[in-house]
Amino acid sequence: MGRDILGSAQTGTGKTASFTLPMIDILASGRAKARMPRSLILAPTRELAAQVSESFKKFSVNHKMSMALLIGGVSFSEQDAALSKGVDVLIATPGRLLDHFGRGKVLLQDVKILVIDEADRMLDMGFIPDVERIVSFLPVMRQTLFFSATLSEEIHTIGRKFVMNPKLIEVAKPASTADTISQNLVRTAFKKKREALRDLLRSQNIQNAVIFCNRKRDISTLLSSMKRHGFSATGLHGDMTQSARLAALDEFKNGQIPLLVASDVAARGLDIPSVSHVFNFDVPSNAEDYVHRIGRTGRAGRHGHAFTLIAGEDDEKAILAIEKLTGQPIPVLSNTDRQSKKEHSTDDARKSAKKQRESRTLNKTASNQLDPEEKNPDEVDKVRFRRSEQGEKRPPAWKGNSFKDSDHIPAFLR
Repeated sequence: MGRDILGSAQTGTGKTASFTLPMIDILASGRAKARMPRSLILAPTRELAAQVSESFKKFSVNHKMSMALLIGGVSFSEQDAALSKGVDVLIATPGRLLDHFGRGKVLLQDVKILVIDEADRMLDMGFIPDVERIVSFLPVMRQTLFFSATLSEEIHTIGRKFVMNPKLIEVAKPASTADTISQNLVRTAFKKKREALRDLLRSQNIQNAVIFCNRKRDISTLLSSMKRHGFSATGLHGDMTQSARLAALDEFKNGQIPLLVASDVAARGLDIPSVSHVFNFDVPSNAEDYVHRIGRTGRAGRHGHAFTLIAGEDDEKAILAIEKLTGQPIPVLSNTDRQSKKEHSTDDARKSAKKQRESRTLNKTASNQLDPEEKNPDEVDKVRFRRSEQGEKRPPAWKGNSFKDSDHIPAFLR
């Protein structure tokens, strides 16, 4: 039985591989029993659990190992069928695992290895009580691997509940950002944030990018605005169904859609090494979330870019907290730099606008040369109405009707 581990590393440095590869070697001998997994990996979100599952499939391609993924939004019957066959590795979110355990579909007394991934995110999402309950069902003699992107005092305190005499492994200092990421701040007005974001998207050489918002309703608003301005984008947030979330991720990963507007649900577990840019449309309220957000780019040694839009005193205070946490200042992108990067896109926009104006002028000239009857019927109807001095729309002047004696018509109708 190996020693317990309390590990921390920057996002994108390979924490998943650090525990999946040894687990494959350890579990190579032995056989799983029905409904009794030999190892358990707990992840806070569906996306992270699915990411770990994909990693296991890649790494164990030459090993005969069985695996089951228990996440919400998927049929219980399919998951039950996988558990009944026996699995070497069980990857689950806490809520769905407790649902299966409550139904008597899974037994945990044979678990030899427990992995708690993204423990700090578990804490933020309120899953620690569920994790404590799950751990109470496990055998005391086991190896526990407790991973977190940041190791605060609170995380250390929680970790003591799950690990015994752990080996502390820190790949980098707490809450540090990767050197492969260039970071910039963009100051703007609150009402001009969408315009500033569009300018950045046009000025940067973007392969694909993740745009983070703090609130789910802001994702829908920003997504609609971007589509109106001709950007190809899709959304990702916690209120979407699992099938819709997977479809959005697949479109983004496959390159069908280059822009993903997301909440912090995508800040963990989204492993796409080629993401070139990250944009913080909203400054994260939690400084540690900034580290996870920009960690979606600059992964696996690649270079990435991160831009954060700030508007108002609250954003300025949040940036100060981020700089204090990371221990490094974030440079501000000056208007001169932004203007030089915008020149090419601005020229194109002016040419396009000029062509549109010329086209409208030609159409208007051609329309004026037509006879009234040849014009659009709707326009003819408009001509038939007269307007008052105040510009009000009124019916045509009185020309008589079926009344034989017009003197009987009330004065106000004349």
